[in-house]
Amino acid sequence: MTQTIRNNWRIAPWVVIAIMLAVPLVAMQFTDEVRWTGWDFLAAGALLSGAALVYERGGRRITGRWQRIAAAGALVLAVALLWAAGAVGIFS
Repeated sequence: MTQTIRNNWRIAPWVVIAIMLAVPLVAMQFTDEVRWTGWDFLAAGALLSGAALVYERGGRRITGRWQRIAAAGALVLAVALLWAAGAVGIFS
């Protein structure tokens, strides 16, 4: 039973990433305000997937609960900063 719950939690970040990428895809069907290209989806998918992989690999090495929470917070902050920088076009 515990193994099943653990496997479900390992799938959760990937489901969240899929939902986050589906939101602009659905929004593009209803409004012209959202205009993502294939490169936008690729960049967002790479950023979010990379962060999930880093956390999954690093989470195995971090044993303390609070250290794991701090690492997750730092990773979320880094992704948010990169996402915001990409949204205002600093890199382009």
